[in-house]
Amino acid sequence: MFVSASTECFPELSLEETVNKLADLEYSSIEIAVHEHQNQLKPSEVASNVAAAVAKCGAKRRLNLISYSFDIRATGEDYFDQFNACCQLAKATRIVTTSVPSAPLGTPFNEEVERFKRLVKIAETHGVRVGMRSEYGCLSEDPDTVGVICDHVKGLALSFDPSQYVYRHNQPRDTERLMKYVHQIYLRDSTKDQMQVRVGQGVIEYGKLVNQLNKVGYHRSLCVHILPHDDQDHIGELRKMRLLLESILI
Repeated sequence: MFVSASTECFPELSLEETVNKLADLEYSSIEIAVHEHQNQLKPSEVASNVAAAVAKCGAKRRLNLISYSFDIRATGEDYFDQFNACCQLAKATRIVTTSVPSAPLGTPFNEEVERFKRLVKIAETHGVRVGMRSEYGCLSEDPDTVGVICDHVKGLALSFDPSQYVYRHNQPRDTERLMKYVHQIYLRDSTKDQMQVRVGQGVIEYGKLVNQLNKVGYHRSLCVHILPHDDQDHIGELRKMRLLLESILI
C-alpha cells in the first residue's frame, strides 16, 4: 500500500496549481477528480475533446497519476457518452482504477444495478475498472446494500470511504465484510456528528483498516481526501495525515 491524495482536496484551484500544492506537501501520487461541479477538469470537457484531456492529465508532472474519480451530472444517454469518454481518458493515460458516485437514497435498487452493469460493460471495453464510491445519503451508505449490488454486478468494485459509515450513525457500521470489494480508499478523520474533524480527533481506526486490507491482499492507494474547512489548518491537516499513514505502512 502507498499514500496518495485526491486533487479534490483543493476544489477551487486549477489542476496544475493543485498538483504543485500536493507536491510541496511531499505527496508522490494523486487521484485526479474529473467532476462537473469543480474547476480542474469536467466530464463534459473530456467528452468534447478527449485528446486535450489526455494531454492535460498525461503531461509530465511532479506526481504519479494513479486513479480517477468521475462525477458526471449529465442525464440520459449523455451520461453514458461522457462516461465512455472518461474511460477513453483513463485508458490513454494507463489508469485502471476509477470511482463514480452511487445514486441517492430512494433510487430503485434494480435501476441502480442496471446502471452499474452498463458502466462496467463500457469500462471493460477500455480495460478500466469501476468502483462505486461510498457516500452518505446514497445507496452506498448501507454496507448490506453495497454487498448486494457488488454481488449482482460482476466486475464492480468499491471505492471505500470509512467516514461514510461513521457519520450520523450512533455506532460505526460493520464494514469488514466489504474489504473484498475494495479497489480504492478515501481517508479523513470523522465522528458521528462531523464528516471531517482534525486528524486524531475522530474515530477512524487507520491501523485496523490497514490490517483488514492486508488480509484481502489490497496493495493499492490510501487516498487522502481532506477538504478546506473554516476552523482547520488545511495544509497542516494534509501534511499530518500523510505522515500518519506513512508511519502505519512502515
